[in-house]
Amino acid sequence: MDIEAITGDITRVRVDAIVNAANRLLLGGGGVDGAIHAAAGPALLEACRELRRTTYPQGLPVGEAAATAAGALPATWVIHTVGPNRNVGETERELLAACFTSSLRLAAELGARSVAFPAIGAGAFGWQMVTVAELATEAVRSAEAAGVERVTFVLTDDRATQLFRLALTPARSRGRLVR
Repeated sequence: MDIEAITGDITRVRVDAIVNAANRLLLGGGGVDGAIHAAAGPALLEACRELRRTTYPQGLPVGEAAATAAGALPATWVIHTVGPNRNVGETERELLAACFTSSLRLAAELGARSVAFPAIGAGAFGWQMVTVAELATEAVRSAEAAGVERVTFVLTDDRATQLFRLALTPARSRGRLVR
């Protein structure tokens, strides 16, 4: 699997599946979630409401993933996952890693060959970008995702992109990431 990190707008990346850093309610929110919902249009919100009515009446659990059609986005699917919120005491690194692995597993089940991820957990959920970069790249490398050929981490600024690129380099050549 090819893995890269770029600076850009995840709503404009041409991939089979875009991963959304969703909230438990699946009804849109701020940050990446809000941007994806805005770009996808009302079809995404309706698909999320249907997930809530049928499969997740209590909301999507942290670390799990669910898919919907992508609405007006250039992707086929949006894979929603909820990161742990450090600001409310959800500090389990395994749950953050599970966001990436469960999303990739679901992408493989859907037949997606290319997947774009944001920095799930960074920003409003309080995880340091360097920690997200380390956990995300390690999780993606170790994920069982037959058929997924390309993973792109789409970051909103150059500093985050550099941290992800550094995390993607072999350990012996990068030393320790600065926190």
